[in-house]
Amino acid sequence: MKIKQLLLRPFSALQNKTFAKLYLAQTISLLGDAFSWVGLALLAYQLEKEHSATILATALTLRVIAFIIFSPFAGVLADKIARKKILYITHFIRMAIICCLPFVNAEWQIYALVFLLNVFNAFFTPTYRAVIPQIIDGKYYREAIGLSTATFQLLGVLGPALAGIVAVWLGARQIFFLDGISFVIAGILILSIPKGDLQKGVSEEAKQASSTWNDVIKGIRLLFSNKILRFALSIEFVSAIAGAMILVNTIGHIKNNLLLNDNYYGWVMAIFGIGAAVSAFILGSLDKSKTRSLSLISGAIVLGVSISFANYVPYAVLMGLWLLAGLGQSLAEMPSETLIAENIASENQGKVYGSHFAFSHLWWAIAYPVAGFLGTNFPERGFLYGGILTLIFAGLALLFNDKFKNS
Repeated sequence: MKIKQLLLRPFSALQNKTFAKLYLAQTISLLGDAFSWVGLALLAYQLEKEHSATILATALTLRVIAFIIFSPFAGVLADKIARKKILYITHFIRMAIICCLPFVNAEWQIYALVFLLNVFNAFFTPTYRAVIPQIIDGKYYREAIGLSTATFQLLGVLGPALAGIVAVWLGARQIFFLDGISFVIAGILILSIPKGDLQKGVSEEAKQASSTWNDVIKGIRLLFSNKILRFALSIEFVSAIAGAMILVNTIGHIKNNLLLNDNYYGWVMAIFGIGAAVSAFILGSLDKSKTRSLSLISGAIVLGVSISFANYVPYAVLMGLWLLAGLGQSLAEMPSETLIAENIASENQGKVYGSHFAFSHLWWAIAYPVAGFLGTNFPERGFLYGGILTLIFAGLALLFNDKFKNS
């Protein structure tokens, strides 16, 4: 009975009608995003068959750059203007951008549209995160975050598979229109939420605050001046190093070292996503007083240990390691959102969520080249070196945050 209650507990957050609508809107959008990224891969292959990987890599880099540049400003706006307006306007603008992709006939057009798409994504996500702690009772907040994160991870596994099937039926270009439809449905759900529900926690003083630049700097200062948040952010850097190793180098290891085909790569990455989803789902149900610091520290260690042995095990064992790595990634990354809600005054949370979103993506922008260098120069020992690097940074995070206390 206790296990059943543990599994069902994350869904208790859906009793809040406002959160339920936002959660459904975000879930629909995430499914649509999966369709677009599969369509983008197929479109890149159509345009430049021999350079499709380079096109996708460049598009992903532009995505991260957009997040890093614009997220802090988005967080400031989330504390100053109507959050409902930010959420639905960014939704409908992204719909328009997505619906331009079927008509692309040049590489630069992909880059321009992907960058613009993620500029507005950078404004949507920090606002969405800033809204959640204001509309959910504190006792259900972790359940809400756990449910959202688990859904994100599961759709990361199931979404592309479903999109691949639909792409065969509709074609590479027409699939983008499905994402456009998902944005319309999600936007209508957001429009149905009363404006006042999304403005909770926003004070008149925050609306009339100082200049945008000063508020951006304030968000960064609040993020890094808080010991608990600084520790959590340092663990996210550890998670990015290990996660980038997995995302960048698993395909090469499967095909070149284990001499297996693409199907095996698909299964092992699915296991990684499922591990992350299960961890997020369960972590959202556990008592926060017992899991905060344990989650951060154990997540970093599990990630480092899991990837350290990847070069030396058969495929079946690799699947087990990637399951553990998925568990570790959620353990290392999930607490940050909860900690911001618990340690930052409501009138400043938008600024801090925006800064956190930017820096967490900056970590990945650093981690991707590191992973590429290790995978290219040390193909037979890259995961070992990446695991050692992960554990070293985890140790440094603990060393420089020795005053970190259980929250």
